[in-house]
Amino acid sequence: MKKYLLIITIGVVVSATSLLINGCKATQEVAAKGGSELWSENCGRCHNAPNGSYYTREQWDVIGTHMRMRAHITADETRKIVDFLQSAK
Repeated sequence: MKKYLLIITIGVVVSATSLLINGCKATQEVAAKGGSELWSENCGRCHNAPNGSYYTREQWDVIGTHMRMRAHITADETRKIVDFLQSAK
């Protein structure tokens, strides 16, 4: 019985470590992406690219906040996407 408990414990530790390492890699990959790439991956699935001057800076901020919740993206991703859209004039 103790052997099984030890094997299960080792399995859980190895699995958790693997998930943690892969999660860190994914976070680093997202951090390296720019606003245009993030927009294409997250927003471009549903929206055509609008002209950056179509909305004011303040409106883009509100849109970014709203879409962050709807698209389940991070604050950092949202900021990069909004900066990209605000600069595309």
